[in-house]
Amino acid sequence: MAQERLIVEIEKGKEASEGRPSMGPVYRSIFASDALPPPVEGLDSCWDIFRIAVEKYPTNGMLGIRENVDGNPGKYKWQTYKEAYDLVLKLGTSIRSCGYGEGVKCGIYGANCPEWIISMQACNAHGLYCVPLYDTLGAGAVEFIICHSEVSIAFVEEKKIPELFKTFPNAAKYLKTLVSFGNVTSEQKQEHEKFGVTIYSWNEFLQLGDNQSFDLPVKKKSDICTIMYTSGTTGDPKGVMISNESIITLLSGIKNVLENCNEKLHEKDVYISYLPLAHIFDRIVEEAMIWHGASIGFWRGDVRLLLEDIAELKPTIFVAVPRVLDRVYTGLNQKISSGGFVKHTMFSFAYSYKLQNLRKGKNHGEAAPLFDKIVFNKVKQALGGHVRIILSGAAPLSKHVEGFLRVVTCSHILQGYGLTETCAGTFVSLPNHNDMLGTVGPPVPYVDVCLESVPEMGYDALASTPRGEICVRGKPVFSGYYKREDLTKEVMIDGWFHTGDIGEWQPNGAMQIIDRKKNIFKLSQGEYVAVENLENIYGQVPIIESIWVYGNSFESFLVAVVNPRKQALEQWAHENDIKSDDFDSLCEDSRTNRYIIDELTKIGRGKKLKGFELIKAIHLDPAPFDMERDLITPTYKKKRPQLLKYYQSTIDNMYKTINKSSA
Repeated sequence: MAQERLIVEIEKGKEASEGRPSMGPVYRSIFASDALPPPVEGLDSCWDIFRIAVEKYPTNGMLGIRENVDGNPGKYKWQTYKEAYDLVLKLGTSIRSCGYGEGVKCGIYGANCPEWIISMQACNAHGLYCVPLYDTLGAGAVEFIICHSEVSIAFVEEKKIPELFKTFPNAAKYLKTLVSFGNVTSEQKQEHEKFGVTIYSWNEFLQLGDNQSFDLPVKKKSDICTIMYTSGTTGDPKGVMISNESIITLLSGIKNVLENCNEKLHEKDVYISYLPLAHIFDRIVEEAMIWHGASIGFWRGDVRLLLEDIAELKPTIFVAVPRVLDRVYTGLNQKISSGGFVKHTMFSFAYSYKLQNLRKGKNHGEAAPLFDKIVFNKVKQALGGHVRIILSGAAPLSKHVEGFLRVVTCSHILQGYGLTETCAGTFVSLPNHNDMLGTVGPPVPYVDVCLESVPEMGYDALASTPRGEICVRGKPVFSGYYKREDLTKEVMIDGWFHTGDIGEWQPNGAMQIIDRKKNIFKLSQGEYVAVENLENIYGQVPIIESIWVYGNSFESFLVAVVNPRKQALEQWAHENDIKSDDFDSLCEDSRTNRYIIDELTKIGRGKKLKGFELIKAIHLDPAPFDMERDLITPTYKKKRPQLLKYYQSTIDNMYKTINKSSA
């Protein structure tokens, strides 16, 4: 279905100039002609978001956790907005009584919970910089962040205290006050005192400010609200400075989009908090919930119990990274396959019928209402029965997974794109726009976007199909890297933040992410290879869970490490009478290796890849790439230098074998 063009051109493109590639036209969302949202009286900081919500919705449930009933999880128990507000003021007074005020760096370390939000809001109230600490950024990252940002006070989950203790004595040069979300033992107090650090339990610390009073400082839009350290894929974490105005402007843009699509947020919305608050993605979503007086329920911290928590909470908004939605997709397909002939036939018919109507342009609620009730309702109930929006971000969502979930979940599936440096949200696809499948949608209101040509990769921002590096301008863009002006200058050029991602404008104004600028290398014959583009193509093979493609300038061909899908591979083995003791031995079988190479070659030729882009050898690893081995970031991006280091001997053997056989 043809849709309206959802962007408006505000500046003409520019031909290449000395030292700079050509730049395409500058576009904005059609929903907002201005660079800034209309001002809201009294809304100048993240503290104002919370304060205004408390005034409007004092008795609404704000923060919820599951009660423990005789050792079993019970219903969600809620703190109201007013109760949370009173606790924030009490905590803020205790912080100030220790001598910490505006501009002081305050660390928060632990899983999502009400205390995390309360601590964050206390920082917002008194102008402290909130610095989330996140151990999966890599070994030594917590110590690095504390020392680099000079964290003076930190709030920490009880079970993380021993982990934080490992950062001493170096971190103790800066960190002087530690507050547990729970209890503290006398031994822990003594251990920390040796390093000049005072540690309090949550309840102890709340009493420190009794009988004291401190005025809240005046906060400006330009003030830094948080320093979020982002892992990247190489080097030390970088401290991304984000201002109050960045967050407020982006939230206004999200509000604008949802209102224009008749899906606005409201005080009856419920959100399940499980993605790390230490990332800007979840922080922004939770700020949006708070602004609208919605309810935030926390999971129990165990991914195996997440669906149970969802079933009890019954969220209306569900935000996920593709890895989570891939698991939902795989689980649903397993249930469908094992459902018997009649159920399988009914599902296939209902799926095809609804998909056809969606492609004709019908809204998702009107495409197949009867089948939604009798066939797809079970899927809806698995997510609590009330989800109306599922938002995917942090990494690309496979087109086939997105398309499948659009049909079966009875929800809007929206895919977004952004970086920590752009406050998480630069693009988001729109409800009931089926032609946006596989894209991240048009720009969010109040950001400007253009493409810059990348000649060495063959991407031209001024071509009839514009392709190039995505560049972003506007208030949601970060204020710079903390203490790293050199790195800031590398990515901020003439007011434009260069994302490093390669995009392609679609005719309707949506953006499709097609490549990564830095992930290119040259083979020995002089040909450039855009590795992420190849991984996106090869990743469409149904039997593949994940793939890492590798090549270097001393070799003329590509090799890869593949994580196969366990169920799909075992089904193939069964159908082809290939017997093995377990999944590991099946991955080691030469017949399996040959089969997957053939499948990769088939899709490569089907997508008209060049000969040097076809993969000549693979290694099958039954263990998925994971954070434990430092192979991926917390947002599931591949750490290519670490992957090469981990699989170096395997890579060498593959090249040696192929070169020997072709000699």
